[in-house]
Amino acid sequence: MVRAWFMDNDTSVDQREEHHLNPPRYVSLEELQQLTGVEYFNFDVNTYATDGVLERIKKDRGYTYEDVLICSKECLPNYEEKLKIFYTEHLHTDEEIRFCVEGSGYFDVRDKNDEWIRVEVTPGDMLILPSGIYHRFTLDKGNYIKAMRFFIGQPVWTAHNRPADNMECRQLYLEKFQRGIVA
Repeated sequence: MVRAWFMDNDTSVDQREEHHLNPPRYVSLEELQQLTGVEYFNFDVNTYATDGVLERIKKDRGYTYEDVLICSKECLPNYEEKLKIFYTEHLHTDEEIRFCVEGSGYFDVRDKNDEWIRVEVTPGDMLILPSGIYHRFTLDKGNYIKAMRFFIGQPVWTAHNRPADNMECRQLYLEKFQRGIVA
């Protein structure tokens, strides 16, 4: 089951560490959605391919394209450089959907007050990050994740590094919070 918490801002410590505040401030799934608009689903990794639950969500949300990404020292050319790129704060014009099948990692998302919340993903966890949310990704100390990615139509995966506050997707994201609609 997913864990989430507010992060410290200690850049002298490896990004793959947990980075808890002292004392730690955990965030429930309900708070995560209220503060960020991030949605969470959990699937049984042994049955997701046959139980129909993931297929129903894909159909309901219009996800028509999927692929698998493996991130590890052995599978990713220029591994350390890629981790730095993934860890650069950015946003996308479309939702970012990731389903962790094996391994683990962290998605860091900015809340509505611009504070970092770290979300740990382990096998069975699926996150849907809304369009326009500032976020970043890193592996944990296990240095391995296998994740499914879902898209509406052909993949558009362009990262727009911060600052990107004038982009329409960012403006729409912020307007949802002003109106009290977070998902």
